[in-house]
Amino acid sequence: MQSPITQLEELTITSASKRFLKETAKWAFFLSIIGFILIFLMLIFAIFANTIFGMAAQMQPGMPDNIGMIMTVTYLVLAVVYFFPVYYLMQFANKMKKAIATKNDETLAKSFEMLKSHYKFLGVFTIITISLYVLLIIFSAIGGLV
Repeated sequence: MQSPITQLEELTITSASKRFLKETAKWAFFLSIIGFILIFLMLIFAIFANTIFGMAAQMQPGMPDNIGMIMTVTYLVLAVVYFFPVYYLMQFANKMKKAIATKNDETLAKSFEMLKSHYKFLGVFTIITISLYVLLIIFSAIGGLV
């Protein structure tokens, strides 16, 4: 009787699975291109945010004077953070297409490694975001009691 590890090593990709992986790679590539376009737009906005929000601060008396710089830094940070999952998704798509075309097991494994990195990044980012929301709710509740 074979152990589960040996059974996994003998896993084969059927023609239907190959078709699904090929289509998944196409959609992943499309989404990564859209992601890079959005990152580019964030960077463009970051460049002009200082000017836009600086002019808005002059027209609106209650707005802080440094809001433009804050928005510039915010959009630059968001663009950098957003870059990594989009990059991993692009790498997954390219390596998956190559693995299917060349029938190379190592390239297939690298492709899945990139997909794992993509989802790991999104998972960790989601945990951080939820944690920040929980902290915000707690501090808001405490602030409301005082």
